[in-house]
Amino acid sequence: MAVQLYEASFRQLSDTERDAWKDTEAAAVSDCLERGMAMDGGIKPLDPAMQLVGQARTVRCMVGDNSALHAAITLIEPGEILVADAGGFLGTAVWGGLMTEAARRKGIAGLIVDGAVRDQAEIIKSAFPCFARGAVPAGPHKGFGGAIDVPISCGGVAVHPGDLIVADADGVTVVPLARVETTLSAYHALKAKEEQALAALDSGGTLADIYGVPEITKV
Repeated sequence: MAVQLYEASFRQLSDTERDAWKDTEAAAVSDCLERGMAMDGGIKPLDPAMQLVGQARTVRCMVGDNSALHAAITLIEPGEILVADAGGFLGTAVWGGLMTEAARRKGIAGLIVDGAVRDQAEIIKSAFPCFARGAVPAGPHKGFGGAIDVPISCGGVAVHPGDLIVADADGVTVVPLARVETTLSAYHALKAKEEQALAALDSGGTLADIYGVPEITKV
C-alpha cells in the first residue's frame, strides 16, 4: 500500500519567532494552555537531558509498519520535528539507529512517537532528541502504508502540521499554531508571577497564601 502525502499549508515561523521559545518549559507552556495540550506521561524522552522546540510534521503509521516514517525523513525540512502516531503499539519498534542517523544528517530536529523505538543506547549517544512511549527489540514491517501531513493524535493530544512542539524532561506540550503568539505572552507573564512568588517566599510567605489555597478546616 502506498504512503499518502497530503498537502500541508501552514505558516513557517521565522528564526526569531522560534528562538523566542528556545528556553521555554513544557510544563509552564501547558499551564498557559488551560493546563492542557500536554501529551500523556507515557511519552517520555529516552534521556531526560533531551529537549525539543520546533514545528511539527505529522505522520500516521499503520500499526507495526514504519514505511511512512521512512518517507517522511526524505520530505521534511531541517529544523522540523517528526511527530508520529504509531497507535501506541509497543510490540514493534517503528524507529531505530539507522533512521536516527538519516534524520540527523537531514537536519531533522527530533522525533516524537506514540509507539516504540529500538537502539536506545545508539539514539542517546547520537544526541538526537527522541520521545517515545517505549522501546522493544522487535523490528517493523514495511509496505503497509501510512500518511504524512495529516491531523493526528499523539499521546492523547491533537497535532496538526505546523503546530509548535515544546518538549523536555517533563514530556511534550503542543501549541496550536494559531495560539503561538498569545501563548508566549502568557508564558512570560506566568514566569514573572513565579518570580514574584519566590520573592514572597523569601519574605516569609507561603505558597498556600500566594495561590489562594482554601483555609484548613479542622474536623
